[in-house]
Amino acid sequence: MFDRSIDDRLSAWMWLRSQVNDAPDPLLEVWDFWKRAPFVPYNNKIDPYHQRSWPTPWDIIVENRYDDFTKALMIGLTLKLSDRYQNSKIEIKTLVDNARTRQYNIVCIDDEWMINFSDDGPETMEKFPHLFLLENLIELQKPR
Repeated sequence: MFDRSIDDRLSAWMWLRSQVNDAPDPLLEVWDFWKRAPFVPYNNKIDPYHQRSWPTPWDIIVENRYDDFTKALMIGLTLKLSDRYQNSKIEIKTLVDNARTRQYNIVCIDDEWMINFSDDGPETMEKFPHLFLLENLIELQKPR
């Protein structure tokens, strides 16, 4: 999907949001889609701590560059823009380890599920890494 034209990428993302509504395992469906996004170590066009700096999700797909935060943002917005999760509490939690050597951007859904912590896909919050410090918390809203 990510090596296709802009129109094809936008269409694929629209299709994914519609699939979320009826999928038997929608969180896994979303993870399977976004785990293949082309990774860049740092996207200097987006500051995770200042929401006003964020482009729209459509602009992010057009640019087609995904760091850890951008991928978490797109996972969360994919869910938030679906009918199934539009009223869910979806947060991005930026976590750092005690030595401040590792950082994670975790997507939390209704305080029950998390995505983007490991390559294993969605996990229950029971497995939430309590050995980390919360550095930033953002509750996602539907973009306008």
